[in-house]
Amino acid sequence: MKLIATLIAASLFAHASLAAGPVEVDRIVAVVNSEVITKSELRQRVEQVTRQLNRQGTPLPPAEVLERQVLERQIVERLQIQLANETSLRVDDITLERALGRIADNNKLSMTDFRKALERDGIAWERFREEVRNEILLGRVREREVESRIVVSDAEVSNFLSHPENVVGQAEYNLAHILFRAPEGASPEQLARLRAKAEDVAARIARGEAFDKLAASYSDAPDALSGGNIGWRSAERLPGLFAESVAKLRPGEVTPILRSAAGFHIVKVLERKGGSEAAPPAQVQQTHARHILIKTSEVVSDADARRRLTDLRERVAQGGASFADLARQHSADISAAKGGDLGWIYPGDTVPEFEQAMDALKPGELSQPVKSPFGWHLILVEERRVQDVSDERKRAAARNALRERKSDEAFQDWLRQLRDRAYVEYRLEDK
Repeated sequence: MKLIATLIAASLFAHASLAAGPVEVDRIVAVVNSEVITKSELRQRVEQVTRQLNRQGTPLPPAEVLERQVLERQIVERLQIQLANETSLRVDDITLERALGRIADNNKLSMTDFRKALERDGIAWERFREEVRNEILLGRVREREVESRIVVSDAEVSNFLSHPENVVGQAEYNLAHILFRAPEGASPEQLARLRAKAEDVAARIARGEAFDKLAASYSDAPDALSGGNIGWRSAERLPGLFAESVAKLRPGEVTPILRSAAGFHIVKVLERKGGSEAAPPAQVQQTHARHILIKTSEVVSDADARRRLTDLRERVAQGGASFADLARQHSADISAAKGGDLGWIYPGDTVPEFEQAMDALKPGELSQPVKSPFGWHLILVEERRVQDVSDERKRAAARNALRERKSDEAFQDWLRQLRDRAYVEYRLEDK
């Protein structure tokens, strides 16, 4: 709409433009398969990223470097969205509204106040909605194209658990990295040029240039524009190459150039915590619970779902019906067939909203209706117990750690292939 308004204004005042000389309305800065990215789209994203980097205190790279980096991110995002559209992957309005509601709640604002706050910052509400929709869509693309295809074998789990450093006394690292992505099937000459680029950046880091500024300028990773910050990860959830390389580094130190299938990496340890001391067997509290789930939709509002659960709660409390029978009749969860029985639940198995409400209950106690991202729940705690983490649980944790480690590496490889197969034409320098 902004572009349309600009074009209308340009038409109405064409005589003034002619008198003052040609005025640029908008232009194409990149062609991505059959779609285009315009200068106005790029400018808006650069302004957004600049605000983000300023809030983080990350030094800004030169304007032309930042512009190029932002454009490359837009190209990669556009390719993923194109793939989603081609394969009929969608984010419906109900999912979007729930996500917006969570964002507003996290900022401790009503939806109306949240919208006003965005508009005061110069962010158009409709544009923000579409950005959130696209973020959800990108997550679903990654889940479908990468994470759903990751396989962790029993042999890999056993091998992982056979190394004590993977299961006790885990150190955690807050890391930043710079990725120099290698094209699929890169020639020796291309790899040599890429390594030379990595060596130049490594030398600049050694001379004291800000790592986060260089990451924003040169990294090909999705997190480049946040200064390359990966965030906190325990060692077993890091790519093996990273975990091995940072194990002996202190905060502030940087790895040498690392080579992986994705390209070349430079990793910096920002912070670390934990150590190598063996931990005692973990004692955890488990909760045996049941629940009834009512999902909201276009025809079932939050108020409707809450009212239905309040009525069901009253029936159970008065002894007129058993919780299990009502769960079989009314719950929209897969556990309905088992009378809402969720079995023994470990900490972290459920979403925070559910776990917080469940933990506040005593055995035999019923919750009030509880809202979560899945809908509204009525929770009954049957009993609790405390025990050591079982071997089965350790294997499940190891499998999750290996899956996460593989996921990051596979996602980088998938992005590289997607980018290399696409038709991309840069027009940023065109006048």
